[in-house]
Amino acid sequence: MAGRGVVGMPACEVARTSPSQLTDWNHSISPRTLNIIASASLIALIALCLAWEIWLAPLRPGGSMLALKSLPLLLPLFGILRGKLYTYQWAAMMILLYVTEGVVRTATDGSTMRLLAGLETLLALIFFGSTLLYARHATARK
Repeated sequence: MAGRGVVGMPACEVARTSPSQLTDWNHSISPRTLNIIASASLIALIALCLAWEIWLAPLRPGGSMLALKSLPLLLPLFGILRGKLYTYQWAAMMILLYVTEGVVRTATDGSTMRLLAGLETLLALIFFGSTLLYARHATARK
Protein backbone atom coordinates (compact mmCIF):
# COMPACT_ATOMS: atom_id res chain seq x y z
CA MET A 1 0.00 0.00 0.00
CA ALA A 2 1.49 3.29 -1.04
CA GLY A 3 1.55 6.08 1.51
CA ARG A 4 1.78 3.78 4.53
CA GLY A 5 4.80 4.16 6.79
CA VAL A 6 4.32 2.27 10.03
CA VAL A 7 1.88 -0.64 9.99
CA GLY A 8 -1.61 0.79 9.72
CA MET A 9 -0.54 4.45 9.93
CA PRO A 10 -0.66 6.81 6.96
CA ALA A 11 2.76 8.30 6.17
CA CYS A 12 1.58 11.83 7.04
CA GLU A 13 0.68 10.69 10.58
CA VAL A 14 4.05 9.02 11.03
CA ALA A 15 5.78 12.34 10.34
CA ARG A 16 3.79 13.97 13.18
CA THR A 17 4.35 11.08 15.60
CA SER A 18 7.04 11.18 18.24
CA PRO A 19 9.53 8.29 18.44
CA SER A 20 8.11 7.18 21.80
CA GLN A 21 4.66 6.80 20.28
CA LEU A 22 6.05 4.62 17.51
CA THR A 23 7.57 2.21 20.03
CA ASP A 24 4.40 1.88 22.14
CA TRP A 25 3.60 -1.41 20.39
CA ASN A 26 6.07 -3.26 22.58
CA HIS A 27 4.18 -2.21 25.71
CA SER A 28 1.17 -4.13 24.44
CA ILE A 29 3.14 -7.38 24.71
CA SER A 30 2.90 -8.58 28.30
CA PRO A 31 5.98 -9.74 30.21
CA ARG A 32 4.28 -13.14 30.60
CA THR A 33 3.96 -13.46 26.81
CA LEU A 34 7.61 -12.47 26.36
CA ASN A 35 8.61 -15.05 28.99
CA ILE A 36 6.71 -17.75 27.11
CA ILE A 37 8.30 -16.72 23.78
CA ALA A 38 11.79 -16.67 25.29
CA SER A 39 11.29 -20.01 27.06
CA ALA A 40 9.85 -21.72 23.98
CA SER A 41 12.56 -20.43 21.66
CA LEU A 42 15.32 -21.47 24.09
CA ILE A 43 13.89 -24.97 24.53
CA ALA A 44 13.44 -25.29 20.76
CA LEU A 45 17.03 -24.14 20.20
CA ILE A 46 18.34 -26.73 22.68
CA ALA A 47 16.35 -29.46 20.93
CA LEU A 48 17.52 -28.28 17.50
CA CYS A 49 21.19 -28.23 18.50
CA LEU A 50 20.99 -31.75 19.90
CA ALA A 51 18.99 -33.17 16.99
CA TRP A 52 21.17 -31.45 14.42
CA GLU A 53 24.48 -32.78 15.68
CA ILE A 54 23.26 -36.24 16.71
CA TRP A 55 20.63 -37.29 14.13
CA LEU A 56 19.69 -34.79 11.44
CA ALA A 57 23.03 -33.75 9.89
CA PRO A 58 26.00 -34.62 12.10
CA LEU A 59 29.51 -33.85 10.88
CA ARG A 60 30.41 -37.52 11.41
CA PRO A 61 28.10 -40.53 11.09
CA GLY A 62 26.65 -41.47 14.47
CA GLY A 63 26.84 -37.95 15.86
CA SER A 64 29.55 -35.49 16.69
CA MET A 65 30.94 -33.74 19.72
CA LEU A 66 29.36 -30.52 18.44
CA ALA A 67 26.21 -31.71 20.22
CA LEU A 68 27.93 -30.35 23.33
CA LYS A 69 27.22 -26.84 22.02
CA SER A 70 23.74 -27.23 23.51
CA LEU A 71 25.13 -27.45 27.06
CA PRO A 72 25.69 -23.69 27.51
CA LEU A 73 22.03 -23.18 26.58
CA LEU A 74 21.03 -25.18 29.65
CA LEU A 75 22.69 -22.66 31.98
CA PRO A 76 20.06 -19.91 31.58
CA LEU A 77 17.08 -22.26 31.16
CA PHE A 78 15.75 -22.27 34.74
CA GLY A 79 16.34 -18.54 35.20
CA ILE A 80 14.46 -17.83 31.96
CA LEU A 81 11.60 -20.13 32.98
CA ARG A 82 11.35 -18.30 36.32
CA GLY A 83 11.57 -14.83 34.75
CA LYS A 84 14.82 -13.74 36.46
CA LEU A 85 15.89 -10.38 35.03
CA TYR A 86 19.62 -10.96 35.56
CA THR A 87 19.42 -14.23 33.60
CA TYR A 88 17.62 -12.48 30.75
CA GLN A 89 20.35 -9.86 30.60
CA TRP A 90 23.35 -12.18 30.36
CA ALA A 91 21.56 -14.80 28.24
CA ALA A 92 20.82 -12.11 25.64
CA MET A 93 24.56 -11.61 25.22
CA MET A 94 25.37 -15.33 25.20
CA ILE A 95 22.79 -16.12 22.51
CA LEU A 96 24.66 -13.90 20.06
CA LEU A 97 27.25 -16.70 19.78
CA TYR A 98 24.52 -18.94 18.39
CA VAL A 99 23.35 -16.22 16.01
CA THR A 100 26.92 -15.94 14.75
CA GLU A 101 27.31 -19.69 14.36
CA GLY A 102 24.02 -19.91 12.50
CA VAL A 103 24.92 -17.12 10.10
CA VAL A 104 28.38 -18.58 9.39
CA ARG A 105 27.05 -22.11 8.85
CA THR A 106 24.22 -20.78 6.67
CA ALA A 107 26.83 -19.20 4.42
CA THR A 108 29.29 -22.10 4.34
CA ASP A 109 27.53 -25.47 4.81
CA GLY A 110 25.58 -27.69 2.44
CA SER A 111 21.84 -27.66 1.82
CA THR A 112 20.54 -29.64 4.82
CA MET A 113 22.93 -27.95 7.20
CA ARG A 114 22.11 -24.58 5.66
CA LEU A 115 18.43 -25.08 6.50
CA LEU A 116 19.23 -26.12 10.07
CA ALA A 117 21.63 -23.20 10.47
CA GLY A 118 18.94 -20.80 9.25
CA LEU A 119 16.52 -22.26 11.79
CA GLU A 120 19.15 -21.89 14.52
CA THR A 121 19.64 -18.25 13.57
CA LEU A 122 15.89 -17.61 13.57
CA LEU A 123 15.35 -19.21 16.98
CA ALA A 124 18.33 -17.39 18.46
CA LEU A 125 17.07 -14.05 17.11
CA ILE A 126 13.59 -14.68 18.49
CA PHE A 127 15.14 -15.45 21.86
CA PHE A 128 17.35 -12.36 21.67
CA GLY A 129 14.44 -10.05 20.81
CA SER A 130 12.15 -11.44 23.47
CA THR A 131 14.85 -11.18 26.15
CA LEU A 132 15.57 -7.57 25.27
CA LEU A 133 11.88 -6.64 25.40
CA TYR A 134 11.40 -8.55 28.66
CA ALA A 135 14.36 -6.75 30.24
CA ARG A 136 12.98 -3.43 29.00
CA HIS A 137 9.60 -4.17 30.60
CA ALA A 138 11.20 -5.30 33.85
CA THR A 139 13.39 -2.20 34.19
CA ALA A 140 10.49 0.11 33.27
CA ARG A 141 8.41 -1.35 36.12
CA LYS A 142 11.09 -0.55 38.72
